[in-house]
Amino acid sequence: MSGKPDPKSPRRSGAAARKTTPRKASDGKNADSKAARKTAPKSRGKAPARSGPSSSDVMGLLVLLLTASLAACAGSKVFGGREQPAETSTTTPAGEVTIRFLDIGQGDAVLVRSPEGKTMLVDGGRSAERMREHMKTYGIEKIDLMVASHADADHIAGLVAAAEARPRLFINNGLSGTTRTWERLVDALREQGTTFQKANKQVINLGSVKVRVIAPPAGMGSDQNENSVGLRLEFGDFRALMTGDSEKPETQAWLEQDRPEIRGPFQVYKSIHHGAANGDHQAWLASVRPENVVISVGENNYGHPTRTALKLYDQNGIRTYRTDEQGTVTFTGKADGTYTVTTDR
Repeated sequence: MSGKPDPKSPRRSGAAARKTTPRKASDGKNADSKAARKTAPKSRGKAPARSGPSSSDVMGLLVLLLTASLAACAGSKVFGGREQPAETSTTTPAGEVTIRFLDIGQGDAVLVRSPEGKTMLVDGGRSAERMREHMKTYGIEKIDLMVASHADADHIAGLVAAAEARPRLFINNGLSGTTRTWERLVDALREQGTTFQKANKQVINLGSVKVRVIAPPAGMGSDQNENSVGLRLEFGDFRALMTGDSEKPETQAWLEQDRPEIRGPFQVYKSIHHGAANGDHQAWLASVRPENVVISVGENNYGHPTRTALKLYDQNGIRTYRTDEQGTVTFTGKADGTYTVTTDR
C-alpha cells in the first residue's frame, strides 16, 4: 500500500496521528449553565411610614427563618453537610487507554484496559488455547465487562476460556446461539456468577473510559451477523468504534436512525466482518470517518479481507492494519486525542 506511513512506527498527534475532536452531538457533554440572577421588583410609589414592625411582619419573619432552617437541614442530608460548589468543572482524565486487537487467527478479539486497570474483552476468537496465552501475556486476571458481538464460533469460542477471569457483566445481542460452544460459554459464565444483559443502549464506565453500547436495530430478523452489537469507546477526545460482523442492512438502519454513537471522527475503527465485501460501505464510512482501521483476520476460505474492502479503505485515506500480517495491533490513546500504534511484527 504505497503512500502510507510504516505501520510499525509509533504514531502521535501531528502528521502521523492527527488529533480529532468529536462532534458535540456525540460527546454527551452539556455546557455548564449560568446561575440565574434574582432581580428585586421596582417599587411603585412611596410606602407610608411605620413606627415599628406589625404582628404580620413578625410572623412573616418567623416563617422565613423556619424555612431557611429546614432548607439547611435538607442540604445537610443530601450533601453530607459539606458546602458544594455552584458549578462543577469538567476535568480531563489522566493516563492512557489501551486497545489491543489480539492476534487470534480468523475471528475477533479486542482487549481494552482503562488507566485505572478496568478491563473489557470484546469477543474471543475461535481458539481457547490462544486466548489463554493472551490472558497470560497481558496479565488479565479479572474482566469487568465481557461483550459478545454475536454468537458465531469465531467470536465466542475463546470467551469460554476467558470466563476463568470471572467477568462481572456479560452483554450480547439477546439471540441465543445454537451451537455447543454457546452452551459451554453460558455454563461457564453462570458458574462464575456473571450478570447477563441484553444490549440496550447501556452506558458503562470502565473507570475514566466510557463505553456506549449500540444495540442492534429492530427488525433485523434472526441472522447473527445482522444483529451484531456495536460499541463506542470514549476517553476524553480519543474515540474507537467496533461493530462485530454487521452487514449492510444493520449499518444502513443505524444510519437511518441517525444514531449519535456512529458519528465520527474515530481514531481507531475495527473493520466489519474481517474485511468482507458486504461489510463496510461508503455511506457508512462517511459517517464513521476513521483515521485507522484494524482488520482482525487469519487464514480463511472466505477471501477475507476482500479487495473491495481494502480498496474502499484506501480510497478514503484510512491507514490499514492486519492481524494476520502484523500480529496484535495495539493503540494507546490519551484524553487529548493523541495516540501511538504498535504491532507485534
